[in-house]
Amino acid sequence: MEEEMNKPLILVTNDDGVNAKGISALIEMVKPLGEVVVMAPFHGNSGMSHAITVKVPIRYKKLREEENLTIYGCSGTPVDCVKLAMSEILHRKPDILVSGINHGSNASISIIYSGTMGAVIEGCVNGIQSVGFSLLDYASDADFSPTIEHGQKIVSNVLENGLPNATCLNVNFPAINKDEIKGVKICRQAKGMWKEEFEKRLDPRSGEYFWLTGYFENCENGSTDTDEWALANNFISIVPVEIDFTAYDKIEHLKKWNYEVKG
Repeated sequence: MEEEMNKPLILVTNDDGVNAKGISALIEMVKPLGEVVVMAPFHGNSGMSHAITVKVPIRYKKLREEENLTIYGCSGTPVDCVKLAMSEILHRKPDILVSGINHGSNASISIIYSGTMGAVIEGCVNGIQSVGFSLLDYASDADFSPTIEHGQKIVSNVLENGLPNATCLNVNFPAINKDEIKGVKICRQAKGMWKEEFEKRLDPRSGEYFWLTGYFENCENGSTDTDEWALANNFISIVPVEIDFTAYDKIEHLKKWNYEVKG
């Protein structure tokens, strides 16, 4: 028991589902570093951001157990997975939470839509050192092998050095061979946005329905200090993310507004 307490306790989750190839790679990445507990959705929950389940019950099931690894599936969202693991499964607070490895980019503005990063932010809210990993390959059979060595070093650094209070990490990997990776860039989130397009179709009863499509637009292609630039130039991007959304430098500006209410 004492030996178990001395091992880092690592909580693993994702938004692509407990059977996704990316979470298997993440488990492989962190298993040598401590006791691993996985709580992930039964099915894909991409784009769920920080959603929680409030209208239906949440269920979970133990799927596999071996030395230093226990895997659970959950009917809820990635954030539900974190909350439920903390409340019902873990015997102590995790030393680190890792989420992913996401099938596709979570760079730039994608962070606000991401279920992968929703789980990371939930961990951070609860005072857990938390890191999200994503690979710029949306394929279900993507090759995650180049991420494992570099990702393990990132997790080891977090366990050894810690993260600033109320700060988590958004890590993205370019979809290239291991020997093509130039290194790691600590950078900022690029200014960008998704340009949504809705493809309209008709069902057999002539009722309209829509599929969401679109593309990402980088609004600052000339900047060399962003995650988008790093990834485009074969670097792993690491963006520190704060959970306090307050725009402190705007407070004094807003105080100058006229708030007087006239009857």
